[in-house]
Amino acid sequence: MPIRIPEQLPAQDVLLGENIFTMDSMRAANQDIRPLAVGILNLMPNKIETEVQLLRLLSNTPLQIDVDLIRIDNQAPKNTPQSHMDSFYHDFSSIASKRYDGLIVTGAPLAHLEYSEVKYWDTMAKILDWSERHVQSTLYLCWAAHAAMYHFYQVERVLRQEKISGVFEHEVLDPHNELMRGFDPYFYAPHSRYGHITVDEYNQVPGLSVIARSADAGAYIVSSQDKRKVFVTGHPEYDPETLNDEYCRDVESGQAPQVPVNYYPDDNPAKNPLVRWRSHGSLLFTNWLNYCVYQNTPYDLNLLANGASPKR
Repeated sequence: MPIRIPEQLPAQDVLLGENIFTMDSMRAANQDIRPLAVGILNLMPNKIETEVQLLRLLSNTPLQIDVDLIRIDNQAPKNTPQSHMDSFYHDFSSIASKRYDGLIVTGAPLAHLEYSEVKYWDTMAKILDWSERHVQSTLYLCWAAHAAMYHFYQVERVLRQEKISGVFEHEVLDPHNELMRGFDPYFYAPHSRYGHITVDEYNQVPGLSVIARSADAGAYIVSSQDKRKVFVTGHPEYDPETLNDEYCRDVESGQAPQVPVNYYPDDNPAKNPLVRWRSHGSLLFTNWLNYCVYQNTPYDLNLLANGASPKR
């Protein structure tokens, strides 16, 4: 089934070019079903690129999904036209009374800032608390995963001197967890972060468990027992060239970044990246939508705040 996105959203042309079926509001209104409502709180500076990446992964499911793009403040974002934000994004205040089956909170380039120094931290904390009452399951990516761990459990990340950057091998620790259904015992996924929380620190939080980890990059997927919080410390949504773009950007800015691990053949940036994470990235999003969202959300979203049992 398709995802419903706003008409004229630039991602629509990209997805249609990849033979991914999207639907506008008028056509969706004629579907006699209750689609899943999914919000995307996009904290990345290049909003359009991130939209395409996430919508691509959300599309690989038989479920119909209505997507709301959410902004955290009114400041003009870097690398994204203000007109795009005004046309396609909702201010948080405008959707605060709404309930969602699922919410995705992206990463953000805020690695070297303490949470209290982030200009929108108060709003971020408010949204995290709001999600407890208004969202069935929230998927936190990269920086957002660490931010949520700090907010909900007071677990502090450690900032490394060198960035964890590359495509790392991961091991499935709990093959019976629904999020891992269909995964190979070992798989690859990209990371791009300075922050780090150890596997033991995650596992010491009651109700949380690390279900996939890397010997080199640490915990990758962490889930709450009730499936309402899923923390992903890497970037399963990344395009083939995203790590390359980040590396080239850092080089051009005068930094001396390490070459992303296991990304270029022979670790040679002159060669095209070796892509080997996209199938498992797609599977992760499909499993999250099915087992954490669809199978657990009440048919009437107004029952979310009451802790209603699944109605599917």
